[in-house]
Amino acid sequence: MTRLGAALASAAWLLSACMQMPPAPPGPERVIERPAEKALLAGLKAYDDAQYEAAERQFRNALAAGLAAATDRAEAHKRLAFIHCAAGRLPECEAEFRRARAADAAFRLDAAEAGHPVWGPVYRRLDGR
Repeated sequence: MTRLGAALASAAWLLSACMQMPPAPPGPERVIERPAEKALLAGLKAYDDAQYEAAERQFRNALAAGLAAATDRAEAHKRLAFIHCAAGRLPECEAEFRRARAADAAFRLDAAEAGHPVWGPVYRRLDGR
């Protein structure tokens, strides 16, 4: 086999190997095109803008649309818990914290969140502290 033939054979082998690789996971620009993730982002923006009714609606839409990541599902439930606690709906708040933990076993509030005077006690009661 000539050098050119060997080089062509190697190139063909490399191309066939590359073609059999699974497609790369979608990048962030593709993830935010999904309805569930779009709703989560809209909910987070509404929450940050103190539009809690809109935020609650978007978080529920995101969960219903099937958020792919466990951490995203836990985040939506956590924000719903915050909204419920702030509105004085403590049983609903507790239920959302439970759902957050069910969605992601590693779910925890950070120190500032856990120390919040409204939802901190509800969370700590669930956490056994």
